[in-house]
Amino acid sequence: MSFEVRDKDLAGRIGRLKTKSGVVETPAFFPVINPVKQGRELPSEEVRRIGFNQVITNAYIIKQSLGDKAKELGVKRVIGFSGVVMTDSGAYQILRYGRKVKIDPVEIAVFQRDIDSDIAVIADIPTRDDASYEEARDSVEETLRRARITANVIGESDVVWVLPIQGGVHLDLVARSAEEARLIDGYDMYAIGSPVTVLEKYDFRRIVDMVATAKTILPLDKPVHLFGGGHPLIIPFMVALGVDSFDSASYILYARDGRYMSENGTYRLTDLEYLPCECEVCSKYTPKDLMSLEGIERVKLLSIHNLHVINKEIKRVKTAVKEGRLWELIEERARTHPSLREALNALIKYAGWIERLDPRFKGDAHAIFLYDDTSYHRPELIRHRAFVEKMDFKNERRVILIPGAPDEKPFRTSRTYRKVLASGLIDQESRALIYIPYFNVVPVELDEVFPYSQFEMSLTPSESLVRHMLTEIRKIFHSKITDSSEVIIVTCSEHSWSRSELFEEFKKSSNVRLVELC
Repeated sequence: MSFEVRDKDLAGRIGRLKTKSGVVETPAFFPVINPVKQGRELPSEEVRRIGFNQVITNAYIIKQSLGDKAKELGVKRVIGFSGVVMTDSGAYQILRYGRKVKIDPVEIAVFQRDIDSDIAVIADIPTRDDASYEEARDSVEETLRRARITANVIGESDVVWVLPIQGGVHLDLVARSAEEARLIDGYDMYAIGSPVTVLEKYDFRRIVDMVATAKTILPLDKPVHLFGGGHPLIIPFMVALGVDSFDSASYILYARDGRYMSENGTYRLTDLEYLPCECEVCSKYTPKDLMSLEGIERVKLLSIHNLHVINKEIKRVKTAVKEGRLWELIEERARTHPSLREALNALIKYAGWIERLDPRFKGDAHAIFLYDDTSYHRPELIRHRAFVEKMDFKNERRVILIPGAPDEKPFRTSRTYRKVLASGLIDQESRALIYIPYFNVVPVELDEVFPYSQFEMSLTPSESLVRHMLTEIRKIFHSKITDSSEVIIVTCSEHSWSRSELFEEFKKSSNVRLVELC
């Protein structure tokens, strides 16, 4: 197994996971294939035709239904799929039906190897979202125990072995699971276990915390899978946190229930008059057409549509990574559902960690879009504020703060700046700083450096963003400017963040002068 990262944005990456049967480009979605039921509703090769060269199936069900015959056939012939096949050990059955499902961890690992799985998950014990702390701790300890004894069996296998991280909503247990898992040799890949029921409840903020807790501990050079990440709503957020692959049967489960996926949510087919999509199904059928079909045919067509929506979202995320726009994509998605806004709020708690993983330079830089308060936590702005924090103006004879305008870039070409020059306020001994929401303060000599001239923002920023800006200006006054320096604050009533009344408190200092130039 090898995992090569080709591109990065935030903590997300586009990578190449090499298996014995081929390469999987990540982020990747693994549609769940039921080895018993799938052929009647949506044949596996139809899944591949839609664009998925990788799937996941259940080794426990195969073993129960075919036994040793599956070893003769191999998993690809069993499910009728010629691409990369990942197998789960049956943990989903444990999650649904409890410990009455008996799975020997060594036996199922050997079975997965013998049926020629490309990627295989050990027999972990999932943590239910409603599990008590003691139950969650037991699932972590038992999963780690099984990981150790299975490691003695897998040896030099050419299978990519996956070690799930358990603990569920108990984040200290997730951290413990990740810490101990990374010390166990023999595993090429990790997975975040047990999010299925949390995702079904749209409790996305909990998933953010679970994934971020594990990702901040797990080694960065190994891919991480998310079980049950089957709705396009959550995919951009998970990729932003560094998840490399997903799996789910949602596409077909939703179809059986008459549910129609979109990137903004899920609809009941009976509630739709139009199909808001242009895939091969939606271009040909109306909701009434689909409702009039026989059950299996309707499930097949809805499944095809749902897979197209997931595939489209994966491609959209990859494009955002390539362009450095993943933060903008998750901000846009956060406006489609209140639970996603909660997910973004939760993700912001990890903005400092994300910034450390975000690439400083990208080959093709695009202007950044600044929408509202959530944009304040973009990695580029975190780095900018850290840069300003290190600056010192104590030896400057004169410091002049000039309002910046987002529609006049670079700042030195703005009408306000030209008026300041014409007034004679700036001389060779003056240090000019631009003040503007989001960035707070920008040294004017850097105004053409990315992203100070490569951004778009509203002309009416929120009051909280203006307060952030004023707070940062105060910090500069208190720690970076001495009383011996003359300070001129240029105000301009044209801009909501540059009204003279906002700076009244600064006039209390004898060395500060306000000048209105608009």
